[in-house]
Amino acid sequence: MKLGRRQEAQLEFDVPSSLWLPKGVATPMRRGGGARGSKGLRVAGKPGGSQLSVTESPDTNLLNNSVIFEGDALTVLRRLPSQSVQCIVTSPPYWGLRDYHIPCQIGLEPTLPEFLASLRGIFAEARRVLRDDGVFWLNIGDGYTSGNRGWRAPDKKNGARAMSVRPDTPAGLKSKDLLGIPWRLAFTLQDDGWYLRADIIWNKPNAMPESVKDRPTRSHEYLFMFTKSDQYLYDRSAIMDPNGRNKRSVWDINTMAYAGAHFATFPPKLVEPCIKASTRPGDVVLDPFFGSGTAGLVASELGRRYVGIELNPEYIALAKDRLGLGCGPIIQALTGIASS
Repeated sequence: MKLGRRQEAQLEFDVPSSLWLPKGVATPMRRGGGARGSKGLRVAGKPGGSQLSVTESPDTNLLNNSVIFEGDALTVLRRLPSQSVQCIVTSPPYWGLRDYHIPCQIGLEPTLPEFLASLRGIFAEARRVLRDDGVFWLNIGDGYTSGNRGWRAPDKKNGARAMSVRPDTPAGLKSKDLLGIPWRLAFTLQDDGWYLRADIIWNKPNAMPESVKDRPTRSHEYLFMFTKSDQYLYDRSAIMDPNGRNKRSVWDINTMAYAGAHFATFPPKLVEPCIKASTRPGDVVLDPFFGSGTAGLVASELGRRYVGIELNPEYIALAKDRLGLGCGPIIQALTGIASS
């Protein structure tokens, strides 16, 4: 992708992060520059040869406006300033459920402990980025053991469910066992220092039917509320039930498909109370698994800024189309190129 005129006027190249960053973030280059490890830096230029300044550490000015990063979550999170977002709302890929055919994707780790470790590392970095009084909302679904079948046939209603590779049954579990991933992940994050404040049942009145006849049809997922400490921003009045009661922990919200997306998307009504309760107008909302951009869409509609991170360029295109004029610049974390 090439830089448009608008981006050339607003961005400058940051050598340490290999990103195009908004002007004003960078600091002047050291004298006597040149390749000297991570400290001595050589200035790179835009197409056309212009010399640009360098920043040696992240800066909160980076998040003055909404932005989407194209890259893997951990790499991008490491470039973001500490305590720079007020709220995290996200739904990572579920384990063994989809093959997105993207290198470095989350969800196809060979073992369940590796999957949990991947998310633990990502959310540890997200914890650094979150303000001390911030709130982290995590939606995660469950699944069943594969019975050591290394494939899954396509669903008649959703061909994207077909997979040519599936993880083996985890050690200690049996064929047809429920994996229990939501609580395994919640306890993993709790052990890592997060405060687990609430488990919310997302009840789906329009849940997809299942062909099983030896157990109830699943019609819910979990939404966990985590914080960094026992003191945090939470505006209960912003999400009171219609009858004036405090918000309950079972939320009845229909699933919603987004045209063009062949994968599960956040319903905006699931994201909205999370953002309302734990941010103020102008605050920054982070979604490290941005997908088609639901968190960004809701944040924009509520007068908040957003930071989206997404590995799949096809999904970034969907998010860009969905957000329209509200879409911030898209920065490619690996190539350092921004597009409008």
